Amino acid sequence: MTPAINTAKKNKVDHQVHQYDHDPRAQSYGLEAVEALGQDPNAVFKTLLFSLNGEPKNLAVAVIPVDQKLNLKLAAKAAKGKKAEMADPEIAQKTTGYVVGGISPLGQKKALPTFIHDSAESRATMCVSAGKRGLEIELAPKDLAKLTRGQFVPLCL
Repeated sequence: MTPAINTAKKNKVDHQVHQYDHDPRAQSYGLEAVEALGQDPNAVFKTLLFSLNGEPKNLAVAVIPVDQKLNLKLAAKAAKGKKAEMADPEIAQKTTGYVVGGISPLGQKKALPTFIHDSAESRATMCVSAGKRGLEIELAPKDLAKLTRGQFVPLCL
């Protein structure tokens, strides 16, 4: 069990775990999950960390569809910052306790401000990383928002 799955269980959130064999040569962890699980790309979300205002350790979390690109201006606006940039992968790993490609918005070592792309809000369920490469957790977006204290906001153009 990963901290992400344990968080869902501990909070008695309906969820389903999906596992697949991760290919280390995969170009995109998210698109690999879509293909391996036979899911709609709009239902599988990736977890990205970004830093605010030029401070590498001032981090926030963005959860967006795997086939989209994070708009850093929208991310900064959501986090009430002036400027956002992608987090340093090493800092992201140390802060969350997860490896890049397996970072889950759930069960992170440190609770970070979390922003979920607004397209998720209308979905019955969504998949996010369950805390390691090749492992996804499917749950209701409202449950993800509750567990992460996340907000639904526009994050992509």
